[in-house]
Amino acid sequence: MIPAHREPLRVLIADDERVVADTLVMILKARGYEATAAYSGEGALDLATSQVPDVLISDVVMGGMTGIETANEILKIVPGCRVLLLSGHMRTADLLKDAEMQGYRFEILPKPIHPSVLLEYLEKYA
Repeated sequence: MIPAHREPLRVLIADDERVVADTLVMILKARGYEATAAYSGEGALDLATSQVPDVLISDVVMGGMTGIETANEILKIVPGCRVLLLSGHMRTADLLKDAEMQGYRFEILPKPIHPSVLLEYLEKYA
């Protein structure tokens, strides 16, 4: 739980699986986080300009922009945003190598993720 003296972290969830994104938002809101869902990388980028996130949690493999492309673009707008990527796909390793070649390093967790593991990571950022 977030200490009362701190502002809640603003968390932006990007996942093209609406059920996953909406479930994560519900879990995070129940724990005191300010959470919003976007169902594409492009949608997350639009939201990041108006609802500046402290943390982006994004699926890596989505239709349109990948989670890595989304993270790269959001970091241009919000340089202090922390990024946590989720993936259940084998293709992720190649995408991460490409990002590292561009100077980006991201933490990635396997999908599906247990809510307690995700909350543990977010508590590090609070």
